[in-house]
Amino acid sequence: MNRILYVYVKGGAPLDYAFPRIAACGELHVLALAPLPTIGEEVWRPACTGIETVPDAPRGDELVELIVDHAKAIGADAVLTLSEFAVLAVAHAASRLGLAGPGAGIVRARDKRLMREAWAAAGVPVPGFRRVDSLADLDAALAAFTPPLLLKPAWGAGSVAQIVLESPEDAAPAWAGIEDGLRAGSRVGMNELYAPDTDLDRLVEEIAQGSTEGWYEEPGYGDYVSVEGIVADGVYRPLAITAKLPTVPSFVEVASTSPCVMPVPLQRRIEEVSRQAVDALGLENCGTHTELKLMADGGLVVIETAARFGGLLTTRQVHEVFGLDPIGMLVRQLLGERVEYPEAMPTTGARAAASVAVVPADAAGVPWRTRPVWDPRAVDWQSLLSPGSTIEAVPAFAMPAGQPVPAFDPSAGSRNWLGVYLLTAADAATLRRDCNAVLNGLEAALHRAAGQDAAPADPHRTEPDRAEPDRADLNPAG
Repeated sequence: MNRILYVYVKGGAPLDYAFPRIAACGELHVLALAPLPTIGEEVWRPACTGIETVPDAPRGDELVELIVDHAKAIGADAVLTLSEFAVLAVAHAASRLGLAGPGAGIVRARDKRLMREAWAAAGVPVPGFRRVDSLADLDAALAAFTPPLLLKPAWGAGSVAQIVLESPEDAAPAWAGIEDGLRAGSRVGMNELYAPDTDLDRLVEEIAQGSTEGWYEEPGYGDYVSVEGIVADGVYRPLAITAKLPTVPSFVEVASTSPCVMPVPLQRRIEEVSRQAVDALGLENCGTHTELKLMADGGLVVIETAARFGGLLTTRQVHEVFGLDPIGMLVRQLLGERVEYPEAMPTTGARAAASVAVVPADAAGVPWRTRPVWDPRAVDWQSLLSPGSTIEAVPAFAMPAGQPVPAFDPSAGSRNWLGVYLLTAADAATLRRDCNAVLNGLEAALHRAAGQDAAPADPHRTEPDRAEPDRADLNPAG
């Protein structure tokens, strides 16, 4: 039987979803570089043949050596991770072992500076950008580009420590703010495990003036999308486009939806630009998650490509709506087995599904006025939904119940999430309505669950107060 080594750190799909799919392809052995979650353990642990925990794992080449040694000890036929922060180390280990993996192009899929330089050389449409190694570099960039600009970590993920600069006076506070954001992310394990001193690597880029005009026939969607895919022996295989609701400032993603409802010819254009972007990185075998910005003139710019699947419930959405199992397909590809990829990327599904990350702000980005106690199990969720719609909590991403909801922090990215939910509906229009109803109604619903009269938000509001939020035209999260 095949033996598969999974390297665990924070990030990626919930283990109770991912591990059974990996284990369906062979013996699953886990090398845990961080404490494994206890939530969902009754589902994911039986899928594991063996688990080894290394709480104080080394970094850099020593980490690669650790992975290689463990893979050899179990006779691994494939080694993988679904976490952004471990893909580089796992890719190096796979190369050392002679196993299928992302290959040398992986560094261009991790360092956003190299990524954009590769795209610029290949003619892939990208916003203007510049490396910034100091506050002086940031000042120079503000003089060279027209604000607003986005300052971001070159190795970041989850929108953490991304800061908008509106004027030259914002440079010094932003430089200090990114330091604070990176330290906060590091405390919860959101940092690169292989490359050294990555917190010092930053870039600033122009903010693409995105628009949904000409892309969607219905209002209420965000002006960016992602394309989920697999690179198989160097050939890009797109699997599905994931639509988004507008982000909450600054770039906090709150909902991704499937299927995408824009006209099929426009989806094919997105697919082709995504192919150009992935091809320019020179990847070999890996999952991919490519984010693109929609422009008013029908143009596109590519924001980022990761050499792993989208996090949270992205792979589950694809599975629920299109019947494709990206995780299982990737594992079989890494094992050298035959994988049936769709001849054309599917654009319709039998039902609609969304990942909804609730935050202490409404769908228009207005922070909650109160700090109710977080008690999601007491909420009457069905009262927020349309008949026939369903909502399912993902325990792995839930804030502990019983404490006051923290204030919304625009620079904290995904650290604002109170919980993540899988929402399904009969069709895409109903799904969009329900996503907004949850985001707009949850603050009041928590108060009602506690027997309080406060109703600071209208639970029946189905769309943001403004068609395009002030920050909805900015680049999405990393």
